[in-house]
Amino acid sequence: MEKRIIIVMNNGIRRPKIVVLTGAESTGKSVLSDALARHYNAPWFPEFARDFVLKLDHHYYMDDVISIARMQRAQMQAALNLKADIVFFDTWLIITQIWLKVLYNAEPTWIPKIIRSAPIDLILLCDTDIPWEPDPIRENGGERRNQLSEIYKRTIENYGFPCQLVQGKGDIRTKNAIDLTNHFLQLKT
Repeated sequence: MEKRIIIVMNNGIRRPKIVVLTGAESTGKSVLSDALARHYNAPWFPEFARDFVLKLDHHYYMDDVISIARMQRAQMQAALNLKADIVFFDTWLIITQIWLKVLYNAEPTWIPKIIRSAPIDLILLCDTDIPWEPDPIRENGGERRNQLSEIYKRTIENYGFPCQLVQGKGDIRTKNAIDLTNHFLQLKT
């Protein structure tokens, strides 16, 4: 496992702990991110890609996905400057990296560098144990959803980030995510 460096801002305040929620489509990332942010009274970054794609007047292209990746990089920089104990991300650059590879066979070299340098304290990987629900931008239900979940898991492991699998339905899923976050980050709520 590679070493992580704790970034200390110029004002001497430690950076916030960074928790990223990720996983395949329709695994409750957005609902869970919002619930965790409310539970911890913490800032969170909603899923940027979803809103970006919904606002497009065309089906997304590779350049659109690159724009999403750049914005996700900027979001991480913004998070590190927040005066908060913990910050949550609903999805982040790891998913976008895989999206580029799977859809376009593209691997921009700057993306892994950004991911490796990100001071992520915990990734909560949302399991596919809840039903897939279609919506206008979801594309990968069924077995493809499970395959992508495995790709996400392997990629996170390859980067060496601490990762915990979140399972359960509804309030149980939320409680499990809170318990994992508390335990792993040794937080008291």
